[in-house]
Amino acid sequence: MLKKAKFDRQEVINKATNLFWKKGFHATSMRNLQDEIDMRPASIYATFGSKEGLFKEVLRNYTDIGLATIKQCQNEHGSLLESLKALVKSQVMPTQDNSTNTVCMLVKTVNELTEESQELVDITKAHLMEFLAAFVLILNKAKAMGELDESKDVQVIANFLQIQMTGLRTHAKIITDKNELDEMINSMFKHYPF
Repeated sequence: MLKKAKFDRQEVINKATNLFWKKGFHATSMRNLQDEIDMRPASIYATFGSKEGLFKEVLRNYTDIGLATIKQCQNEHGSLLESLKALVKSQVMPTQDNSTNTVCMLVKTVNELTEESQELVDITKAHLMEFLAAFVLILNKAKAMGELDESKDVQVIANFLQIQMTGLRTHAKIITDKNELDEMINSMFKHYPF
């Protein structure tokens, strides 16, 4: 008879996501994980195979949360372009007040890891590409609905969005005026490349 796990796997992954996002992969020790997710190292290895195995699930979890946020913004706004603006605001504005998780976890991971962790780097890059693909899909729908000029290159705009969100999340720590930050985002959508 199989023993039933005495933990909620998703809750463990959520807690590990917050820890890895705050500290990064290398700075998160097995002791940190044990304290945060309330599992002994042997249980972590038995459940996830390794610290890297848990981290892969964390990266998937983080990506799934982000993709769900994109869908939520689409559901809450009639305009596809307005849903993208709402998404940018939802990712950028809270970083002014959050002292820990200001940088996208995927961006942070790509910047932290070296070729010694190439598999994790490749997985992280693939997750970043999922966001680009989601942006491209929305932008193509916006074209089909007449919200975006047919001549616009959706790949260029998708790249622009990802770059702007990455930069604005960092810049939000410098700007103290929320109205100024909000206007920067509004201005981004009024000008190139939309």
